[in-house]
Amino acid sequence: MTGLFLLIGNKRYSSWSLRPWLALRQSGIAFEEKLVPLDQADTRERILAHSPSGRVPFLRHGAIEVWESLAICEYLNEAFPAAGLWPEDPAARAHARAVSHEMHAGFAALRHNLPMDVSRDLRAKSRARHAAADIARVQEIWAGCRRRYGAGGPFLFGRFSIADCMYAPVATRFRTYGVALEPEAESYAATIMALPAMQEWIDAAKREPWSVSFPVLDQA
Repeated sequence: MTGLFLLIGNKRYSSWSLRPWLALRQSGIAFEEKLVPLDQADTRERILAHSPSGRVPFLRHGAIEVWESLAICEYLNEAFPAAGLWPEDPAARAHARAVSHEMHAGFAALRHNLPMDVSRDLRAKSRARHAAADIARVQEIWAGCRRRYGAGGPFLFGRFSIADCMYAPVATRFRTYGVALEPEAESYAATIMALPAMQEWIDAAKREPWSVSFPVLDQA
């Protein structure tokens, strides 16, 4: 089977692109990367040249094509079992899938009010109060996972997993907007942000020439 190809959007903004990209990088899996700038006149056309959904990310592995973040991560777990992208224990794996799908399907207030932008410091414009319930739930998830599985390592389920990929963009949002976290959540967010792969992503994001105008939001 030929090598992996991953199509992504802007590293400054594309939380969904970050998730499978981080899974690949953190697992040491070699892949070819192509970035399509978002919110440009030809963005959709350029994405449709690869992905039938017209959205990023998109993965090609030989004849296999996958075009949704969590589905890509699931495929990588199957294609590269040595990477251990889900916990081995069935109970832990079920728990990891549950919190990953909760992130995938929910947290609308957090997404809307704290849009991902890893290139800027927006602490002075913190909008945490507009997503207070979502922020509290994320911290509850992080603390619960760390207390139950933390003996196995510094990540949500001890070893790095897809669950960490799903919550990594949230750690960037908390950092960008200066969200005050409980000590256990702050420690976990710091672990994610310190990963060399995360630093690589952020450094590249800061060099990007494109910018996206977010909808005007209420003042904090």
